[in-house]
Amino acid sequence: KTEEEIDNTRNGYRPVAAHSSILFFTISDLANIDPMYQYSLVWFINLYIMSIEDSDKSNDLDERIENLNNHFTYSIYRNVCRSLFEKDKLLFSLILCIGILKGKDKIDDGEWRFLLTGGVALDNPIPNPAEEWLGEKSWGELVRTAEFPALKELYQNVTDHPEQWKAIYDSPAPQEMQLPDPWHLSLSPMQKLIVLRCLRPDKIVPAVQDFIVEHIGRSYIEPPTFDLAGSFSDSNACSPLVFVLSPGADPMSALMKFADDESMGGDKLETISLGQGQGPIAAKMINKAIQRGTWVVLQNCHLAESWLPSLEKITEETIVPERTHKSFRLWLTSYPSPKFPVTILQNGVKMTNEPPKGLRANLLRSYLNDPLSDPSFFAGCTNNMAFHKLLFSLCFFHAIVQERRKFGPLGWNIPYEFNESDLRISVKQLQMFLNEYEEVPYKALKYLTGECNYGGRVTDDKDRRLLISVMDRFYTPQVVDDDTFLFSPSGDYYAPVEGPYETYLEYIRSLPLIPNPEVFGLHENADITKDQQETNNLFDSILITLPRQASGAGKSPQDVITALANDILSKMPGNFDEEKAMKKYPVLYEESMNTVLLQELKRFNNLITVVRSSLVDIVKAIKGLVVMSGALEAMFESMLVGKVPDLWAAKSYPSLKPLGSYIIDLLARLSFFKNWITKGIPTVFWISGFYFTQSFLTGATQNFARKYKIPIDHLTFDFEVMQSEETMEAKPDDGVYVHGLFIEGAIWDRQNMRMGEAAPKILYDTIPVVWLKPKEKKDISTEGIYEAPVYKTSERRGTLSTTGHSTNFVMFMMLKSGEPQEHWVNRGVALLTQLDD
Repeated sequence: KTEEEIDNTRNGYRPVAAHSSILFFTISDLANIDPMYQYSLVWFINLYIMSIEDSDKSNDLDERIENLNNHFTYSIYRNVCRSLFEKDKLLFSLILCIGILKGKDKIDDGEWRFLLTGGVALDNPIPNPAEEWLGEKSWGELVRTAEFPALKELYQNVTDHPEQWKAIYDSPAPQEMQLPDPWHLSLSPMQKLIVLRCLRPDKIVPAVQDFIVEHIGRSYIEPPTFDLAGSFSDSNACSPLVFVLSPGADPMSALMKFADDESMGGDKLETISLGQGQGPIAAKMINKAIQRGTWVVLQNCHLAESWLPSLEKITEETIVPERTHKSFRLWLTSYPSPKFPVTILQNGVKMTNEPPKGLRANLLRSYLNDPLSDPSFFAGCTNNMAFHKLLFSLCFFHAIVQERRKFGPLGWNIPYEFNESDLRISVKQLQMFLNEYEEVPYKALKYLTGECNYGGRVTDDKDRRLLISVMDRFYTPQVVDDDTFLFSPSGDYYAPVEGPYETYLEYIRSLPLIPNPEVFGLHENADITKDQQETNNLFDSILITLPRQASGAGKSPQDVITALANDILSKMPGNFDEEKAMKKYPVLYEESMNTVLLQELKRFNNLITVVRSSLVDIVKAIKGLVVMSGALEAMFESMLVGKVPDLWAAKSYPSLKPLGSYIIDLLARLSFFKNWITKGIPTVFWISGFYFTQSFLTGATQNFARKYKIPIDHLTFDFEVMQSEETMEAKPDDGVYVHGLFIEGAIWDRQNMRMGEAAPKILYDTIPVVWLKPKEKKDISTEGIYEAPVYKTSERRGTLSTTGHSTNFVMFMMLKSGEPQEHWVNRGVALLTQLDD
């Protein structure tokens, strides 16, 4: 009877066990996002036991279960959050929230996956009812929502009442608006998120925060601040404390101060930066400290990957309770590394300490850190007025180049790790030069700061052009001579009037918390691009953590992929007949385009062979007729979430499109070349259709060089944008007509035939037909133009391929402009041959 009572009592707590298992599997999936996110079952159980002891007691079982679950969930959130990077904290809250709701059967898995992927389909047969404001991607997703019963009528409602939905599309805060009747009453919070994803994906992040608050509480979107003392109290002599580093973060000063507070400073704290040959020295330090009960800090563990297994052995065999002084602590700092020992990560206490984000916080950090915070340095210049003005300017420049990274490729092609040491050396040089020269040597300062200290990190020539352009705004005589000189049109930002150190801190604290893009020189639309990127990054990271499950309305994943593969196969044309094309378009001295065509056909044949054979194989593998290899398994997973498989990408031209759009784009390219073969050389070339765009441009220059007997290396292109959007009556006498380019960050003003400012929410504009005219370099005029870089994809960054060309950058195109070149450089304006969707 007693056994029965114990069993019954124990079974009463099953809901807690079920809830806890959901939490454990949620955190164990995080390792897919970052190799440092490792958590052990032992650690989890210890937290669980602490929650049993610390949570509110109650004699009512249901109340006790609720207290236990709430306490344990928040304890897990708090403990995991301190070891996550800022970018992953909201992601963790969301998957935690979804996991808990799934455990209560409140989330439909199909809807959840649709929110993350937008569904997968090749084409959309239903015409867009509001093309002027509703993008094709959004409309395609709205149509695909019909697979869910609750959203079946949605796209029809948008077709019948587009003006009601346009109000949501135009709203600055669409996530706070009520959906038109009857939708705001009939849809669940998850379904409302799906509608928002379709219409305004850039506002998903605030909407997800509201969703989390509604279901599990506000505390889950307010991560705990960095608390070194709290982490220390959770550790013991045998569990290492690991700082996971991020660019710009240096926890050492905080750790030194904490050591002093704990009376462990001075000779009780030994530090060593790991690198070649430092491992054995570190091991001796640890052995000595274990006995003395002192602290050891091993910095930059990621630089000593070969020694990390030895470190793992030391933590398992040397640092054991019976031989270790209870005051001993081992502190480690490391950037994320897949080689970092998993046991140390699982058993240690992990922390991240990222520098605060935002322009204001960045400026404040510069002023509160050494050397600016040192009164003798701040007042130690013979020309203090110029020094303080240029010092503020330099810190502002530092904040701008760091904060531009959040805008992705609009900010920098490559996100450089500009850090505090760049600023520190530039500040000291500024003081040194002002002390040595009577006049301010702007040219020398610009060269040292822009080209050397910061420019030394910059590897992309377009980024270097931008860096110098930004530098010119801040290292200028106007900063010193003119108290009314503004850093941006809004008038909020300027170098404060000369005064004591505190006045600068006061001014910085008065700045807006969230700056407008205009202070970076960007268009207001840059915020939309940034927000959309945040949404994409959030969803892509969540997809990595998901197990494969049934998708769609009751269809198994195998059925979905089989149908999709057969659909693509039915649309895929046969290979081009290269021999036949070669007879019709032989290699000719006076027509290089024939060679371009034959090379392109070869490349596309390779690609469609891989696409076709892999699709046939995956259908066979699903039926069990052939083995499902690792490559086919990866392809299956990619297709399930609407991504282009790596198997194809390896043979493909660069593309960031999702699977459906990629196939449509590929078929359009094949059709372009088919028409070329059957109808002859096109009047206007679709520049986006080429696999290797540079060979086409070389062909155009070569034709001109051979016709006029001019060496090809003396030639470049001049550009004339025509009135016509896509077609021309006849070919030009020299050069080529091209169409298919998009402009990002600006528009093409068709009235004035020059570049113009983008309209709100219009992120891209099309460029009409452009006439590429080969000319001798000496005859080219650069007056009143902007040299716009042309890229194959919006990612912009590329690598140098074996041909000597970039895999992404195509060329500079000179466009007429009414503004100075720097205006568009700071805007990040570029031309693209294709969009992402």
